[in-house]
Amino acid sequence: MLDLRPVLYTLGMLVLMLSAGMLLPTIADLMAGHEDWQTFLIALFLSALIGGMLMLSNQGTGGALDLRQAFLVTTLAWAVLPAFAALPIAFSELDLSYADAYFEAMSGITTTGSTVISGLDHAPPGILLWRALLQWFGGIGIVVMAVAVLPILQVGGMQVFRTESFETVEKILPRAGQISSAISGLYIALTALCTFLFMLAGMGSFDALTHAMTTISTGGFSTSDSSMGKFDSYAVDMIATVFMIIGSLPFILFLQILRGRPMAFWRDEQVRGFLGLVAFLCATVTIWLVVWKDFLLADAFRYGSFNIVSVLTGTGFASTDYGLWGGFSAMLFFLVMFIGGCAGSTSCGIKIFRFQVLFKSMKSWVDHILQPNGVFVARYNGRPISPDVRSSVMAFLTLFFALFVVMSLLVAATGADWTTAFSSVGTAMANVGPGIGDVVGPAGNFASLDTSAKWILSFAMLVGRLEVFSVLVLFSPVFWRA
Repeated sequence: MLDLRPVLYTLGMLVLMLSAGMLLPTIADLMAGHEDWQTFLIALFLSALIGGMLMLSNQGTGGALDLRQAFLVTTLAWAVLPAFAALPIAFSELDLSYADAYFEAMSGITTTGSTVISGLDHAPPGILLWRALLQWFGGIGIVVMAVAVLPILQVGGMQVFRTESFETVEKILPRAGQISSAISGLYIALTALCTFLFMLAGMGSFDALTHAMTTISTGGFSTSDSSMGKFDSYAVDMIATVFMIIGSLPFILFLQILRGRPMAFWRDEQVRGFLGLVAFLCATVTIWLVVWKDFLLADAFRYGSFNIVSVLTGTGFASTDYGLWGGFSAMLFFLVMFIGGCAGSTSCGIKIFRFQVLFKSMKSWVDHILQPNGVFVARYNGRPISPDVRSSVMAFLTLFFALFVVMSLLVAATGADWTTAFSSVGTAMANVGPGIGDVVGPAGNFASLDTSAKWILSFAMLVGRLEVFSVLVLFSPVFWRA
């Protein structure tokens, strides 16, 4: 039988940590004289009580988890935490249903950025801060999980980083706990730097802090319905673009640079591929806006680069309604949203390395067809790509797009039009935020969707954030046997 006690102990600890985070929006609302501080305080005590009870009732079982327990904790953590994070949202003055609140909390913790809330410009400061904190917590959580958990679970080809991760740990810091602490420290430092730069660019301190948290986590929640368009600042857009890119790079490589290996980024094939794609997309959109939409070059670069990087990295900020740019931009942005950033970053989507493995494997197959007697070995970062990595990547891509089609049909069955259904599921699974079209595009939100559609999209966000297999393996009868 699967021993659930270590799983429940770990979940209790995570819920307790989440409840501690509720103290900050409680203080924010109390200082602003807003009555929602009571809602946050009640949610804090309720979450702390349940988390504490789970820990106490399973005390002494919080040791190392086996493989099945790790799968279970990985999925339950991202499914259960939004249930508690939704409490202050559901009972705030926003008067949202619990389904809406859970959708918002799931969007926050998975760093998706989709929202059901209108009137953000006049929302209580506690809610705005809480949404930013959820994305900030989710961002660091996914980085640590990508470094320490997913390579061991061999999810979707992540085992390609297993040896490299452990070698890196041995070279940089002696224990996994220390590397998690180092990544957390780096994450905090980058958030502080981003906050400072936003303030220099003219943002107020509260806006600067909340947007820094949602930028470095590539989450995309804003304090305004207009997103980054509220500030209408070239400097703000460029700072955000740089930090969205930083958030999409492997954090483990930042540690290598700090430890005296300045060429770590350049030597990493994944990073070279991602930065090359960023440069290509920014140049393409800029040129297209200048030639076909009569933008000035400076404006084309500003709006084109910011919005395409926002979609590519899964951040979901918008500085203008790019849905008005026409069919080419809509299709390009829709396709780009699936790509994502690098493994080991806060970014989401399918990830660059999977496309690189796929293309290298295809090239070796084509070469073998052309020269049957030749020996062609596909390599990634100088190492041969093993058959199990190829199979994992192919299985991941196949299952990802199969689920995308199935869930799109389910959302369409709730009454959504086809554009809304496909783009909302796509942006949910890729954890991007805004979709395309009038309903869920950059100028809209998800409030008008049917309640059942919001539950489907909440599941889609969970599946996309946890790399598909971490969730679906729990539905296998084999998992629960022996």
